Amino acid sequence: MRDLSRLFRPRHIAVIGGGDWAAAVIRQAQRFGFDGPVWHVHPRGGDGVFTQIEQLPDAPDAAFIGINRHATVEAVQALSDLGAGGAVCFASGFSEARAEDAGAGALQAGLVAAAADMPILGPNCYGFVNALDRVAVWPDQHGLTPVTRGVAILTQSSNIAINLTMQRRALPIACIITCGNMAQVTQAEIATALLDDPRITAIGLHVEGFGDLRAWERLAARAHARGIPLVAIKVGASEPARAATVSHTAALAGSDAGAQAFLDRLGIPRLQDLSAFLECLKLLHCVGPLTSNRIGSISCSGGEASLLADLAAGRDLCLPPLSATQRSALAAVLGPMVALANPLDYHTYIWRDAGAMTRAWAALTGDGLALTLSVVDYPTTDRADWSCATQAAIGARARTGAPFAVVSSLPELMPVDPAEDLIAGGVVPMAGLDTALAAIEAAARHRPPDPAPVLLPGPVEATRTLSEARAKAALAACGLAVPRGTTCDAAAAGAAALSLAEPLAVKGAGLAHKTEHGAVRLGLARTEVAEAARMIGTDQVLIEEMVPGAVAELLIGVTRDPAHGFVLTLGAGGVLAELLADTVSLLVPAAPARIEAALRKLKLAPLLAGYRGKPAADMTAILDAVRAVQAYVLANAETVAEVEINPLLCTPDRAVAADALIRKAKEP
Repeated sequence: MRDLSRLFRPRHIAVIGGGDWAAAVIRQAQRFGFDGPVWHVHPRGGDGVFTQIEQLPDAPDAAFIGINRHATVEAVQALSDLGAGGAVCFASGFSEARAEDAGAGALQAGLVAAAADMPILGPNCYGFVNALDRVAVWPDQHGLTPVTRGVAILTQSSNIAINLTMQRRALPIACIITCGNMAQVTQAEIATALLDDPRITAIGLHVEGFGDLRAWERLAARAHARGIPLVAIKVGASEPARAATVSHTAALAGSDAGAQAFLDRLGIPRLQDLSAFLECLKLLHCVGPLTSNRIGSISCSGGEASLLADLAAGRDLCLPPLSATQRSALAAVLGPMVALANPLDYHTYIWRDAGAMTRAWAALTGDGLALTLSVVDYPTTDRADWSCATQAAIGARARTGAPFAVVSSLPELMPVDPAEDLIAGGVVPMAGLDTALAAIEAAARHRPPDPAPVLLPGPVEATRTLSEARAKAALAACGLAVPRGTTCDAAAAGAAALSLAEPLAVKGAGLAHKTEHGAVRLGLARTEVAEAARMIGTDQVLIEEMVPGAVAELLIGVTRDPAHGFVLTLGAGGVLAELLADTVSLLVPAAPARIEAALRKLKLAPLLAGYRGKPAADMTAILDAVRAVQAYVLANAETVAEVEINPLLCTPDRAVAADALIRKAKEP
């Protein structure tokens, strides 16, 4: 890894360029309290201004290059030759402009070559603000204030970075770093470097694309080992995934399935909006990842209790019934007039009695709860009457040591002042009920990363689709169970059927989606096969023995996603696969335990388990089928683009592929 310490914790800064942007960088560094020299370089010179980089009194630890893109390459070369610690490349017009400028890619390659071993941020980025060490290499306003510990935020978007610094949620942000188009130093590399700073409590990642998957795997493993939680917002859809393809799997998986599966594999929870992203970081800063999804809630309003229960019901959160210990402790404080439940409406009998509130709120902790919430909306004007709530929350946290949060039903009703008081007392102040629940759900989803690296796809594009018979033969060689059958000329179908057991299926050969073409006949006697083959109208037909007794039909598919690896999709199969869209996605290779857990998330999972007295499917046989598909992909990663079994007929003692598709490149 590159050493980024000089760049992010510099002793001196060089600002290269003129105009408002350069002046702003100098101003922001001074305003933020940077106590080292800030050297200005501009060819026109002036009072205290150097005309050339080579004139600087020392190799700067950090440099901001605020000049045009061609001159930026020259400046990077000069800084690299001087031995600088790193540079922020502000100019745009590099690889992000390739669609408009054919020479932009070559210019970026020249920039990387000029940098050599010197780290560069960007190009096309604002730089960074380090609130731990009062360093701002930043050409615009920002809202950070110095902190002694806090969260780090990395984003490819400079504008989003500015917006996040302006948050008024009492979240201590230790540093914010913009990555630009990451010509050299990647987002994963920056985040990995930050793990060495004990003052950073969590890292938030606004991700547009992953790039080097191995770097992300190293980041996740090291973050887990260091106990630094990661959370992400992932935006943008994969064009290669959108451009696929032939199979139902590609349509069902969608362009974002690979990204989600990769984050799941890394154990990094994903948020969908910036508000929940910040609230989750705040929760992680204060208490760390939650041990489970079991939460408790207490408020002095039945309306708030009901609203919280309804909002939680749509998420992967659990509001368990009160334990006997909790009921006893609550009854001792609240008396017989309060109906005890979780969520709890404790009415207003004890409001303003900070001691009683503390005892009641403390009583609704423990007994397996990962977090207890107290719903409190602070008024926008006179808040003196609400100090009891702040005291009670801090008291409950101090008394029990259990994770505790105060959440407002509206975001604007969690003002900065009480929020900062709560954080100082170890309590999480959360702004907005639904946003808070999204953050809590994510914080409860932290998992150790999968130790197995994802399978990387080969670069060769698929150009052919195997026949169903050849696809089944290839998968059967890897252990997949397939029906007994034969491929023959349509004219010979009647004779070929004599060696097979009824009932039979006849399918037109050479078609990817036979049902849509009317090229499938099912449940035939041997004497009906010849006429069925003639009616289908293809030169060749596939005749197979049918599989009776299926309790469910599954789809098993794998699609090549150049951005994320190979996406394994499991879901409801058969002719209704796309209509039901009941799927889960993993990345290859997926361990049997993860596959089984994914299958149990499907809506049709009750059918697999045996629904209303019906027999259960053979889960071992299903897992063997998935293993066989993965084995084929692992053996053909350089050439395969898609594999699909649809349907996999799941019976109480078998799992048999009724149809199979393979799309791949031609073998050399």
